[in-house]
Amino acid sequence: MFGKHRKIKKEYDEQLFTLIMETKKDWEQAKEIEKYLNDYDQDVIARRKITESKYFYLFKEAKGRRLGSD
Repeated sequence: MFGKHRKIKKEYDEQLFTLIMETKKDWEQAKEIEKYLNDYDQDVIARRKITESKYFYLFKEAKGRRLGSD
């Protein structure tokens, strides 16, 4: 029974890690786009902040799940 639980946890941990890495990449791209804008674009800033929030939320979840420790 514990083997099945560990297998499921490992699968979800891998999915979470992949999602974190994708979100980090999206966040870095949003920062680059914002950096190259000449004017103040509310939409671009809002997208960057949303992506940043998603990244930190996922990071917090991974920390709570002790991602990578097993």
